[in-house]
Amino acid sequence: MAKKKQKQQAKPTAKKEEGNGLFDQLSSDVLDKLKETKKQLVAEEQAKEEERQAQLAFEKKQKEKNKTFEELLDEYGYGGSKF
Repeated sequence: MAKKKQKQQAKPTAKKEEGNGLFDQLSSDVLDKLKETKKQLVAEEQAKEEERQAQLAFEKKQKEKNKTFEELLDEYGYGGSKF
């Protein structure tokens, strides 16, 4: 018995027409406004990240500053025979 080859159906390809995309339809001032908004959002996100990093550093410093004597002994060990 001979195997039958299945013919693949030709799929219609969507052709992009020049100048009909959304990017091309936007006027230059609207495009500039969108770019400016994107820059502002990126700057705000960076500022939030820097603030978060500063807050974490401050909390770490405060935690280190407020350690009890027991926590310090556990962290650095006890050398008992120094004095």
